[in-house]
Amino acid sequence: MTNLHVVLLNPEIAGNTGNIIRLCANTGSQLHLVEPLGFTLDDARLRRAGLDYHEFADVRTHSNLRECMAALGSPRTYAFSARATTTFDVPQYQTNDALLFGSESAGLPSAVTETFDNDRLVRIPVRAQTRSLNLSNAVAIAVYEGLRQLSYPTS
Repeated sequence: MTNLHVVLLNPEIAGNTGNIIRLCANTGSQLHLVEPLGFTLDDARLRRAGLDYHEFADVRTHSNLRECMAALGSPRTYAFSARATTTFDVPQYQTNDALLFGSESAGLPSAVTETFDNDRLVRIPVRAQTRSLNLSNAVAIAVYEGLRQLSYPTS
């Protein structure tokens, strides 16, 4: 059973994605990587960061975001952006919701964020003088908030 879908649009850093693979393996979340990727799936840094959790993670690759969303059956999707006004803890997450994150260097492009209503465009608050969190940290915060609301399903 998938608890949540984590969607990474154009991830650039293998180590971050490896950490997210490990997170998804431990939480029952399904990971979707949307190309282009900034690394290859056999990158040693990806495998090292994911340790031996790759066999427990459900990771799928998609050629574009539209294909990814169609493969998921167009789930309720929350787009994470530093430019959003709604904080990530406001939505009432449900099983099979998708959590969409952009690349480490650019985040989600405005062409993507503009397609979301304000209640589905969310942010993780950070101090005013800083820009953003590390991608794998942001995904962990979001996934665990979703799981908290779902009473931490373990199957």
